[in-house]
Amino acid sequence: MYLIAGLGNPGKEYENTRHNAGFMVIDRLADMLGCEVTGRKFRGFVGDGRIGAEKVVLLKPQTYMNLSGESVRAAADFYKAEPDHVIVIYDDISLDVGSVRVRAKGSAGGHNGMKSIIACLGTQDYPRVRVGIGDKPPRMDLADYVLSHFTRQEEELLQEAVRNAADAVVMLIEQGPQAAMNHYNKIKKQEKEEEGSGR
Repeated sequence: MYLIAGLGNPGKEYENTRHNAGFMVIDRLADMLGCEVTGRKFRGFVGDGRIGAEKVVLLKPQTYMNLSGESVRAAADFYKAEPDHVIVIYDDISLDVGSVRVRAKGSAGGHNGMKSIIACLGTQDYPRVRVGIGDKPPRMDLADYVLSHFTRQEEELLQEAVRNAADAVVMLIEQGPQAAMNHYNKIKKQEKEEEGSGR
């Protein structure tokens, strides 16, 4: 059994903002699995389905970003999910829009939602899928940037990243973190190399 948590902020005013990339991937997974993430539990919205032989629970914490760990910890405790079976999906300003990165474990990297989860789980040894939202423009406040919407030009790249992130979660569960890292962490690198070589 895997708990898959996508991070974001609740409420209409935050829909489709950069900080809600995790919610977008959960919605994509729900569509793929034919389930709805509408149940109210663990201070979040939940739904369940199957990926291969594994039962999975999809979670969208409704605690606001900086308290995400409280929702994730409550769900992990209820389902008795070990940290290596808790997958967290979240936005990352250090990655270009359209990029996806998979990691088996790691630090919070300055992300408030991840800081909360690490504090509540008591470990940083859990897999995560990072969705690139691009770095903030000079002189723009970081909080304003992550709560802003994607530009029209970025939308196509975002949708590609959401698809890839959802597929990366499936591969992570079916084949393990290393396989997912080997495949998805190379995609944008390869595209850049091909652009540089004039292909």
